[in-house]
Amino acid sequence: MTSIWLDRIETFTSDPFEPDSKYDTVVAGAGLTGLVTALLLARSGQKVLVIEARFPGAVTTGNTTAKVTLLQGTFLSQLARQYSAKQVQAYVDANREGQAWLLRYLDEHQVPYQRRDAYTYAATPQGTEKLREEVSAGTTAGLDMEYVRDAGLPFAVHGAVRLPDQAQINPMQVLDTLMADIRSRGGTIVSGVRLRDVTGDIPSAVKTDRGSVRADRVVLATGIPVLDRGLYFAKLKPSRSYAAALQLQEGQEPPPGMYISVEQPTHSLRDFEHNGRRLLLVGGHGHHVGRAQSEKAHLDGLLDWSRQHYPGAVTTHTWSAQDYMATNLMPFFGKLPRGKGHVYFGTGYNKWGMTNAVAAAVGISADILGGQVPWADTIHHRVTSPSGALSAVALNAGVAAKLASGWGQLAAEGLKTEGAKALKKGKEQPAPAAAPVVPAEGQGEVYREGTRPVAASTVDGTTCKLSAVCTHLGGIVHWNDSELTWDCPLHGSRFSSEGKLLEGPATRDLPQAGKA
Repeated sequence: MTSIWLDRIETFTSDPFEPDSKYDTVVAGAGLTGLVTALLLARSGQKVLVIEARFPGAVTTGNTTAKVTLLQGTFLSQLARQYSAKQVQAYVDANREGQAWLLRYLDEHQVPYQRRDAYTYAATPQGTEKLREEVSAGTTAGLDMEYVRDAGLPFAVHGAVRLPDQAQINPMQVLDTLMADIRSRGGTIVSGVRLRDVTGDIPSAVKTDRGSVRADRVVLATGIPVLDRGLYFAKLKPSRSYAAALQLQEGQEPPPGMYISVEQPTHSLRDFEHNGRRLLLVGGHGHHVGRAQSEKAHLDGLLDWSRQHYPGAVTTHTWSAQDYMATNLMPFFGKLPRGKGHVYFGTGYNKWGMTNAVAAAVGISADILGGQVPWADTIHHRVTSPSGALSAVALNAGVAAKLASGWGQLAAEGLKTEGAKALKKGKEQPAPAAAPVVPAEGQGEVYREGTRPVAASTVDGTTCKLSAVCTHLGGIVHWNDSELTWDCPLHGSRFSSEGKLLEGPATRDLPQAGKA
């Protein structure tokens, strides 16, 4: 599964990594948040290093649907139910500035993008009330939203919210431009280097899997913070959703705007010109990471919906992306708690990262450089509503139950580790096979060998046996039958079939079975 953005000939050339070097700021993560932050700091004259564990755009930015819009489903009305009008306005102002900064930057650097009207549509009569709430919340915050009957879709809808003159981008073109700009200002960008820890006072030791450097400031732009000091893994729900690019039949055209449905499962649509043809990009059918009975069924459901509404369409690409949903809805950015005042982060963009990422970068760089951003101050001083607090409690109760359940399966087989003993009360699921197994091609299974939980899979004819215990907080991993990966159902860490860490709050690979 490769996104249409990452399916390209261009390759990234890494700068050399120089252990023991000293920088003003080290940015971990070469997605949109990290690169915009790095550019803003480099513009100010700072010596900046960007480190990326895999390659630029490898995670969310390179797998997004890339809508740069202030109409974000029904998100503003959800915010308005939890927060004051001042807080909602601050969120809109942040996203407005993020959008304006990005589009102005693309204009200045002659990077193409497309203007499109954005729509949130209701496929059922029950969804129209949510649309009217969104219009009310949006217009109160100064957005030129309107309720319309016709959204220009080839299937019937019961109404839609329209916000004109929004935008859509190719995210990798944006990252390429940002990286060239950063390097032109003396910045360094290194791939294949994973952050492990940050210790000490200024300058801090920034520890990686390839040695340490020192920095006065560190920015965590890793999707979810890979340092657990603020316990943000307990405040965020990891969500995986799916996307596909479709080549339509002759006589069919993608609809004229950008779209997202009110109803679940979500259906998102936009167009993209590729090799001289306008393709339709569809997305949605998300779920909590590591908790789907079959990820492939979610992708199949999205493709079935697409074929129903666009008969004869040919799928050219399929992919998926991971987003982090804040339990209190509002994104987090700024100084990391217990980071001694010199570790910064951005996370929890709730699937709307093209504007929120840039806003977070603006806020973070202002903090580092001594500036002040009114909307950022307002967002920082929010108070979590009772419903937001209940969402966090429910999320972590589910995490505890899932942790207990995973170990309970193994404990039921006779596994008597300290982790299993501490988690006896969880709801048990049917026990996995007790004997060593060789899974069929494309399959993975969790079982025990002696007293060890093992995750075994067979991919391309090779069977790998790994520890089934996530290296973050000890969850039992789950086989993703769509992407052939091991996914942790607790906080969303994901590993390849060979155990290589792909994303999430973990900082280490899954070891081979039998190894610590």
